[in-house]
Amino acid sequence: MTERDPERGEGRDPIDEEAAWAEIVAAYGEEPEDPPGMEPAGTSPAPEDQPGFAAGPGDRTSAGLAGPGRAADGSGARGPRDWEAAEDDEDDHFVPPEPPPLPSTDLTTKLAWIAVLGGPLLLFGTVLLQREMTWWIATLGIGGFLGGFATLVSRMRDGDDEWPDPGGGAVV
Repeated sequence: MTERDPERGEGRDPIDEEAAWAEIVAAYGEEPEDPPGMEPAGTSPAPEDQPGFAAGPGDRTSAGLAGPGRAADGSGARGPRDWEAAEDDEDDHFVPPEPPPLPSTDLTTKLAWIAVLGGPLLLFGTVLLQREMTWWIATLGIGGFLGGFATLVSRMRDGDDEWPDPGGGAVV
């Protein structure tokens, strides 16, 4: 089979597909050669051996590797599967402090929340149970919601909170 590029003219050599496939199959499973100027895989010095290396708590050698510059199987090449996690103590995890108790509310706020939530529930229950929507059910449902909402909005704080605002943003 011959493949020719029409823009280049007749200057290309024919491609021998059978020979190309035979070469690929013969080389299957072999390691590819390194490009010129590159060190072979696994021969670069370990980070511990390089100047300026400072071992820290996240250093691989302190995490349980077989030794500096050595993999767990002793081959010398290290990879992500050679890392072993240090044993985790049960008492070594973060335990958040107890949250402060919720602020207590007065009777007016509690009744306003009951009206805001109970008014629509009364209307929904009447429709769901297929009862007749009388004038007093509609007045109680709609009026309860609007009255409770107005009460909650009117009792909102006006911005004079007891918490200081150090210029906006989160306080850590």
